[in-house]
Amino acid sequence: MAALNYNHLRYFWEVAREGNLTRAATRLAVSQSALSTQIKTLEERLGHPLFERLGRQLVLTEAGRLTLDHANAIFAVGEDLVATLKAGTGQRRLLKVGALATLSRNFQIEFLRPCLGRPDLEIVLSSGSLEELEGRLRRLDLDVVLCNQPPRGAEAIGIVAHRLAEQTISLMAAPQLGCQASSPREALIAHPVILPTGETSIRAEFDALCRRIGVTPSIVAEVDDMAMLRLMAREAIGLAPLPAIVVRDELQAGTLSEIVPLDGISETFFALTVERQFPNRVVDELIAAAGQRRV
Repeated sequence: MAALNYNHLRYFWEVAREGNLTRAATRLAVSQSALSTQIKTLEERLGHPLFERLGRQLVLTEAGRLTLDHANAIFAVGEDLVATLKAGTGQRRLLKVGALATLSRNFQIEFLRPCLGRPDLEIVLSSGSLEELEGRLRRLDLDVVLCNQPPRGAEAIGIVAHRLAEQTISLMAAPQLGCQASSPREALIAHPVILPTGETSIRAEFDALCRRIGVTPSIVAEVDDMAMLRLMAREAIGLAPLPAIVVRDELQAGTLSEIVPLDGISETFFALTVERQFPNRVVDELIAAAGQRRV
């Protein structure tokens, strides 16, 4: 069986990203006819059409989408190799970090703090869903993923979950709410609550706590983002179950106060990595530093 021509694969990759033969040909500095011939040769080699034309737009077939996934992984490895081997030659290197979209910004900054401002390092921080970020991590498009839940089942295969810190959850409130409760039950009977959505572990544990203490809380809002939960709590419309790191600035400024801890409820923070032949050593340094701080 003839080996795959990676130059043809590169041409396909550029066309797939551009979605247009003319723009891809300009980007590659080749003629449109030559590019079209290279794509046809690759299709013959793979035994499947990779594009179908809709008007002036080229759209990937199912085989094309599968080929693009593999091409992304192949060229990501190549870029990672070049960047890694250039490290230590005086050139700035990249630290590519992914963070769950709903993860505490304060925690993200605390994790990155040891390397902020380093003249030899450029940090690229992006957010998304855990599924999306894990996919990019496996393709080596990210060096590390920050999240508050480890992957499970098949999703965990090949991924290393480093437990960085655990934060207890307390009911937080603005001083204007006037909550003086000494127990979760007393607080929840007297005041409404702002809760994370049912998709989070904190919400599941909070609901279980309410059942144990025999309280049906009055819910004024449900949000899927910790930053919004924090902002709503500042509006004094209700109590909010939050870890201290999320509202650290508000606690210091006095715009929020810790009313009472919620025993047995906590949020755990993780750094996800994959085994790599050329790992980014900065990630190891950050994970070690986070473990020592136990923020």
